[in-house]
Order: sequence, then C-alpha cells, then structure tokens
Amino acid sequence: MGVKKKPRKTKVRVAHELPKRRRIAIQEAMNAHKLEDRPEWDRGADWGNTKFYRKTIKPGTMRTVSLPLLETDLGDPWPIPVTILHGIRPGPTITVLGGVHGDELTGPSACTHLLSNAFTDLGKPLDPAHMAGTLRIVPIINLPGYRSKSRYFPDGRDLNRQFPGDFKGSTTRRVAAQMWKYLLSDVDAIVDLHSAGVGRSNMPQVRADLAHAGSNILAKTFGIEIILDSKPPSGSLRKNAVRNDIPSITYEGGGANILDHESVNVAIQGVINVLKSLRMIPGNPNRPRFRMLASGSHWLRSGEGGLLDMFVTSGSVMREGEVIATVSDPANPGLTVDIVAPEDGLLIGAATNPFTAAGMPVGHFLPISKHIALLQDQIDSNGRFLVCGSENDAVWREETDIDEVAVEGEWSGGGVDSEWVGSKPTQHQPLGDGFAEPEEESES
Repeated sequence: MGVKKKPRKTKVRVAHELPKRRRIAIQEAMNAHKLEDRPEWDRGADWGNTKFYRKTIKPGTMRTVSLPLLETDLGDPWPIPVTILHGIRPGPTITVLGGVHGDELTGPSACTHLLSNAFTDLGKPLDPAHMAGTLRIVPIINLPGYRSKSRYFPDGRDLNRQFPGDFKGSTTRRVAAQMWKYLLSDVDAIVDLHSAGVGRSNMPQVRADLAHAGSNILAKTFGIEIILDSKPPSGSLRKNAVRNDIPSITYEGGGANILDHESVNVAIQGVINVLKSLRMIPGNPNRPRFRMLASGSHWLRSGEGGLLDMFVTSGSVMREGEVIATVSDPANPGLTVDIVAPEDGLLIGAATNPFTAAGMPVGHFLPISKHIALLQDQIDSNGRFLVCGSENDAVWREETDIDEVAVEGEWSGGGVDSEWVGSKPTQHQPLGDGFAEPEEESES
C-alpha cells in the first residue's frame, strides 16, 4: 500500500503588489548585489587585537570602554560605556545601539540584557571565546537625555537628524560626528533599537530601505514579521549609513518612558538572529512563518476632540467595522463617537495619550484584507498578534519556507511616521538658536 504524500504548501508570493517604481528599484538593487568574497573573514585569516578609542581588546575577550560624546577639557564630556566583544575568530564588525533618543527605553533594556551573564558567560551565546568577528554594544547613546527623561540633547536637537555631524557645529552635531567616527563609520552593519515617541506605542517592527541590498538582507535576518520599506529621513543615522553603503536597520517596539517587555524580548532575539545569520555565533537563526513587506499604510484620525478611549493596543488584528476607540467630551456627557477599522488589518501603532483633537492620528493601520488569515493564525486571547520571538517560541526555518506578502501603498507625507506630530522641545529643553527644529519625518 503506497504512502499518501502530503500536498505541497502553496506559497504566497505577491511582490507585484508593491508600487512598480519601488519594486523595480528593489529588484535592481538585489540583482546587482553579490555576496562579497571576504577573505579577511576566513578562519585561516590573520586575526589579532582590535582597537577602540585608543584601547586594545584581545581576541576572545570582552572589554567596556568609556567613549566621551564630546571632546572637551571643561564641562561634562558625557562619557558613555561601549562594550566590545572581540571574537576568537575573524568575522564582521557589528554595532548595536540603544538610546539614541533618551526617553526610549527598549534599546537600553535589550542591550543591558545582552551584556548580562546570561548571554556573555562561558559557553553562553555571546561568549567571546566562541564568537567570530567583533560586536559593539552601546546601551545608551543620549546619556544627558536619558538622565533628564528627554528625547533630545540639552541644546534641544534630535541626534537622529544630525548625521554625519560636524565637529565644529552645534552640540548635537558634534556628538553625531563623534559617534560616526568611532562607532559607525568602520562597521559592516548597524542595528539601531528604538521605541515610538511620546503619546503612542509601536508593535515590534523593522524599518529598512529595501532598495539597499545590504539593508534588505539585514532586515530579514532580524527574524520578525513586519518590515516597513522606508527611505530614511534626512540627517538620520540610517540615511548616512546607506549613503556609505553600510547595511542599517531601525527596530521599533513599545513607547517612550515605558518598558514593554514583549518589545524588549523581540529586540534581544532579533539581535541574536542577526549574529547567527552572519555566522558570528553558533546556531541557526529563528525565522517567522511569513513576512509582510509594507510600503504604505492608512492613518486613522479622530473626527472629533475630547477624551480618547482606546479599546485595543498596537499589535491588534482588526476586522472591518470593529471599534478601535471612542471619543467623548466631558462638556457634552452622553455623546460619543466611535473610530472603527476601515477594513481588515493590523494596528502597528496606537495612540496612548487620552487627549485628542479633531484630525489627530489615533492609529497606524496596515490594511491586510487579502492575507488576514496569516495573522489570525498567530494571535493571543486579546486579539493581539504574537510576534516571532516575543514568547521564546520561535523556530528555525529554511528561507524558502517563509511566505512573503507585500502590502501596497505609499507613506503619507513621505515617511513612515510623518502623520504623527513630533513633540517639540519644552522650556526645559532650550535650543541654542532660540527656536525648535521641525520634525517632518519622525524615526522614533
């Protein structure tokens, strides 16, 4: 009696839904990309000490070096700790950053966990004695902003709009130049860990310029489902990295001034996946069942002003017509207005501030009507999507086993977060030139 063969799974491949010009740009970049022959990474290559800010780190060791954000003889130079894990064998150099914005805590928490004994002790995943290449981990870049619970530097500027920096420019531009010189200009890839800005929260997601081949590949190695294809904002770290052909991705998860444990856990697992994919540490990387490559979204706005009562959070899977939030006004008791999902989709960002006015964004919505079944197979009892790695249940899959679904559209305003109002510096965040710089595109 013959054995009945299991029917082959039908793959979901709908990349043609991307805007034509973007699809062509991505395809051309990937076709032109060739896997580099890097003989200096071969096991038999010469491999010795590495230097960082005039300090020497031996192979197979870990060392924390204090790097000043400012080169100054007077005043606070704002030294930050940079931990270098220098592997025993040749390999790439990777920088993992947290706290570019001082009030975003997902990155600092994830980096701190990665540097704990649970990861760096003998035989653990980041034991330098078993690593290849060099890993730099910086838990907090914006140290003065972190201390004052502020997104900005003391001169009121956003570090992620000042790259590549200027050693003779403003305070924040000098910091950007210092960071670029010592942390970023000589690396093979950058993983920048962020949270959403004040008043909102993001579900775990990766942002990358998918028309830059190295960043495209790096984004997929992170091992989560939602990848937003976005050209980086002017002056951002990611923009300058891509300009210098350095693969760079931005991870977003959680919100400002809070610690979202799910987002932290996904960030930790994502970094480990990147290192495994680059063969810097042993093991196979975890991969999701599917990826959604999004090139556009919908913005859900409040039609009225008052108190916003959110019924769902970021990461919620919504069906058309379901209520996302209600708006009420204490001055007019008994009157409420519902905000509903315009179609089936995923809420990748949600407001957390209960005060709203007519026209303000309430949610960042990915319309996924065609492929909603993919999401519904992976939700919790509250209807929230379970991101790969959020519950330590991720598994290794072959790349060919992963469905790739493209979500068509364009980013309103030119950038992923353009519709969210950037919070301006307060009186406690003065600008040297007396006025606030606009945040047209917010890469949180």
